[in-house]
Amino acid sequence: MRGMGGQRGRPRSEQARRAVLDAALTLCRRDSYQATTMKGIADLAGVGRQTVYRWWPTKSEVFLEAVIDLIDAQRAALPDTGDARRDVELFLADTFTGTPSVAREAVAGLMADAQQDPGFANRLQGRLLAPRRATLRELLARGGFTPPDLDLLVDVVFGTMWYRLLSRHAPVDGELATQLSRLLDALCPQFGMTGTSPPSTSRS
Repeated sequence: MRGMGGQRGRPRSEQARRAVLDAALTLCRRDSYQATTMKGIADLAGVGRQTVYRWWPTKSEVFLEAVIDLIDAQRAALPDTGDARRDVELFLADTFTGTPSVAREAVAGLMADAQQDPGFANRLQGRLLAPRRATLRELLARGGFTPPDLDLLVDVVFGTMWYRLLSRHAPVDGELATQLSRLLDALCPQFGMTGTSPPSTSRS
């Protein structure tokens, strides 16, 4: 059982768990992350507030689990076309366009909450952000990038995404995936000219 709830009180009913997570996303979509409350989540899910707090101590924990479930359900297989540059562009396009807008809204709220709670920041990083970073790092390594460039390039790519998501001054879309792939081309001439290494057995 995932999340904080597995360590708190009685085992969770999967039906109630699903109702709570769906309610959180519905309210985020309708009212915004900031306007969503634990009371509102419990009321819409048809469970008591005590039940929600027993399984998730904060709204942030509810949304973290809801977003992970949503993204995992819609995640495409790791690309392996034989062209490292194409693999990176496909991965970024899936990340940028395949993530539902409600998940983007929620993750922006989670990032803000993490600034005030170091413990939650660690959980957000470990459970949601780090696996995507590791995947991009693997794809860049296939294309010829080497440490210490890898971690900096991952920061550049995802930093651009986060800046746009938080400032909302420009879209996070397939065109951005193409633009970032071109930037990687400029930084590493052999990028995309090498074949891929054998597929990893790990998604993260």
